[in-house]
Amino acid sequence: MTDENDTRRPEQDAARLGLVVVGEAAALQSGDEEALDASEANIRDAVDELVDVPLTPRQEEVVERLAQAGGTLTAGLSGALAAQTGHPVEDVLEGAARSILWQERLANEDLGHQDDDRQDAGHPDSDRDGRGDRDQA
Repeated sequence: MTDENDTRRPEQDAARLGLVVVGEAAALQSGDEEALDASEANIRDAVDELVDVPLTPRQEEVVERLAQAGGTLTAGLSGALAAQTGHPVEDVLEGAARSILWQERLANEDLGHQDDDRQDAGHPDSDRDGRGDRDQA
């Protein structure tokens, strides 16, 4: 369960959930019972870390089932894409995981530069050459 001092951003939480879903898809594709058990434990851990208040047992089960359904859908689509492209399904799932991590990285970079392009009332504070005030002669 998160606490009030948690500094994670929604993008980080979304990436964590996305990776959980891809993990579930990989476990389903493998057919390995240990991998499926580990994935279910990962889902429970992720849910526990992301909620601000304890969930009721029913709410927790619903969230876990949603993650499992997402994994099932991801597994099916990854399998179909792998069959269509002739690539191993593992490569497709790895690509999905890389995409999630890339999106999180881009969000982190955007956060660091969110004020870089900001200008008041549509007027630049400096020209594009970096010479300073726009009213310079």
